[in-house]
Amino acid sequence: MISPMLYALILFAVTYVLMLTFSKYRPYIALGSALVFILTGMLPLDQILGAIDFNVLMMIAGTMGLVQLFIDSKMPARLADMIMAKVPNVQMAAVALALFAGIISAFVDNVATVLMVAPIAMEICKKLKTNPVPFIIGIAVSSNLQGAATLVGDTTAIMLGSYANMSFLDFFFYKGRPGIFWAVELGAVASACILAFLFRKEKGAIPKSGNLTPVTDYVPTVLLVGMIVLLISASFIPNKPDITNGLICLSLMAIGLVYNYFKKKDTAAVTGPLKAIDFETIGLLFGLFLVIGGITHMGVVDAAANLLAHMGGGNVFVIYTVIVWASVLFSAFIDNIPYVATMLPVVTSLAAGLGIDPTLLYFGLLSGATLGGNCTPIGASANITGIGILRRAGYEVKTSDFCRIGIPFTLAAIIPAYIYFWVLFA
Repeated sequence: MISPMLYALILFAVTYVLMLTFSKYRPYIALGSALVFILTGMLPLDQILGAIDFNVLMMIAGTMGLVQLFIDSKMPARLADMIMAKVPNVQMAAVALALFAGIISAFVDNVATVLMVAPIAMEICKKLKTNPVPFIIGIAVSSNLQGAATLVGDTTAIMLGSYANMSFLDFFFYKGRPGIFWAVELGAVASACILAFLFRKEKGAIPKSGNLTPVTDYVPTVLLVGMIVLLISASFIPNKPDITNGLICLSLMAIGLVYNYFKKKDTAAVTGPLKAIDFETIGLLFGLFLVIGGITHMGVVDAAANLLAHMGGGNVFVIYTVIVWASVLFSAFIDNIPYVATMLPVVTSLAAGLGIDPTLLYFGLLSGATLGGNCTPIGASANITGIGILRRAGYEVKTSDFCRIGIPFTLAAIIPAYIYFWVLFA
């Protein structure tokens, strides 16, 4: 007789296969699977609300709307122009744009970062009559890397911060030690050297026009900076509500929308930024939270943790290594959002079984899952977005073109982080 836990595992596996096969319908598949879990009793009604991380959903929605106002203000283009005025040649321009994208991505969604910086790169390449493909790939992979640097940099970072009750500052210093931010920056330095090597033949000079893109409105920049400040400040408040960060992001977005409406006297000033919110990602996460809640209730998560512990033979180093490199491998082909959502409770249960602090495994999971997406063109939403921009401009990106930059970039970034976490948190 098939055990109830096996039924839950089969449903979960089918859900994953369907999401991989029909990527266009992933949110509906996740929501449909969640409904099956609820209707079959595998997720009891009294556990539904507890399974949903509303703080994550609110933070994502608020940040995306605010970022659209930031993009519309032309501030990102102005910042890019200022950087380009300082670089001597095409090689350094490619590295500078990638680093610039990384800095923005530490505080802004990866896809939004690519959308902000890629058009600048396209214009530069058009003036220089050079191939923009490696430029855009460099921007995309750098955005993915820096997404793990701060609490607000990426959906997966938001998920870890909320799940482990980590504050904004915890990403910088956690439990008295340098946090994941410094591991990411260590990887950024190593990967920048890789980009410089890959672009070593691009020595053409950058023409200096002296013209900077005019910023149309500084209020969105103030609001975005204000969001970072408030998130940092909220981290010092003890016993705060679980949805505090989400309320901060939504409130600042609302202020931005009201300001935008009164400035432009047009409903499009409100509907435009709201349309920029990726409701499909939010729907996908909503459904996945329920699915994960279902398999957790049915004991699948604990069983997976026991399997990993058995594979590692109780050796923390082996288990840590498996988690990091398995995360890199899986995230090279599947979306890291459902993967991280699945693995967070597994890692927690695994650490409890081993009697260790889960920090090492948390950081290993996040770094591996975030960077693994850089190995292939389909590994991350930022990659897909960048390739879409190139395709609309008439450039086709071969898998080999992407992997030529993505794989060495990933290895250069993950190996230092892998060693860093073990040395500091083992």
